[in-house]
Amino acid sequence: MNEGEINQSPCITRLPDDPLYVIFEKLENNCDRESFGLTCHRFLDIQNLSFRCLNLGYVAHSFRTRVKTDPFILDKLLNRFKQLESLSLTNCYELSDSDLTILENYGFKLRSLYLSFCPRVTDISLNSVASGCRLLSIISLSNCSITDSGLETLTKSCKSLVEVNLAWCLSITDHGIQSLIQNCRQLKALKISWCNKIVGVGFQGCSAALAYLQVDCCAIDPMGISKILSGGGLEYLSLCNLNKCPRGHGLGAIGSGFAANLKILDLKMCTSVTDDVIISISKGCPLLQEWNLSFCDEIGYPGWESIGLYSDDLKTLHVNKCVKLCDRGLLALGNGCKRLSMLYMTECRLVTRYGIRIFKSLRADVEISKKVVSTIYPYC
Repeated sequence: MNEGEINQSPCITRLPDDPLYVIFEKLENNCDRESFGLTCHRFLDIQNLSFRCLNLGYVAHSFRTRVKTDPFILDKLLNRFKQLESLSLTNCYELSDSDLTILENYGFKLRSLYLSFCPRVTDISLNSVASGCRLLSIISLSNCSITDSGLETLTKSCKSLVEVNLAWCLSITDHGIQSLIQNCRQLKALKISWCNKIVGVGFQGCSAALAYLQVDCCAIDPMGISKILSGGGLEYLSLCNLNKCPRGHGLGAIGSGFAANLKILDLKMCTSVTDDVIISISKGCPLLQEWNLSFCDEIGYPGWESIGLYSDDLKTLHVNKCVKLCDRGLLALGNGCKRLSMLYMTECRLVTRYGIRIFKSLRADVEISKKVVSTIYPYC
């Protein structure tokens, strides 16, 4: 074979970029993809430009440690993987505002950004994110040192946010929530647990798109409850350990019609919830599939009876340490709740072995578990 024939011979490296991208995407395991990138410089470029997700927080999660970030290395990685759509820096404990200024240049294609447990991240970082990451749809800022001002700046630029995690952001108030609610009308999921300066009034005028809301251990008051429900689209609501609604005052609004789409309701440790509240919710939330009432001390027979009568779609019920649940109330649940399949029940001192035996004879299809579930997650 002469030199001219060699130069004209078929070679995969002469293919244009598009089919090479297709070939790379067809590779099913990481080993094959790494081998592809080691073939030549051009193939390495194809590999780098096909990289969509970078998780630097994975090391911390795997080895239960805090990750130290090197700004130089982070800059190199973001310069190499220019098509990144998801970046996780969770648990990068020493990550600082100056480290994140590079997002102004490299974050233009990011859709998801995870900065949870990065306590040195402040409003200055949110300015960088707002400047460089305008396509963001998901951001996690749990345990970051941000304020209403930074959140307002972020939401004015990143209006396509659909999932936001602000848990343990202790300086966030209803003013910041109002900015988020008004600027991001596509917002679907929000976590604000342990934000103890939020009372709920910032949810006034929230969109019907808001479907998943976790507000555990906040200072939500009766007025705040009504504002939270005002959008009418909630399917998942967690209000664990609510202590600003004496005798459940305000919680009855959940059954007033604004939460008719609710499928999961977590009221664990809402110790002042009364029978009237349970009756209202049972009647007003016909689609409810999972309900956590663990540690709710004040629910008596009328409450359990109403659940049996009206919660036709209920599949899972948590009643751990409900001290007023008795054999009669358990039987009322058994006679109703035709779709019930899982009952989490332990330390209900008025429920006897005889009562459990009668329940099981009526409802052999229901599994009884002594497990205490700490968090209920939305159904996918």
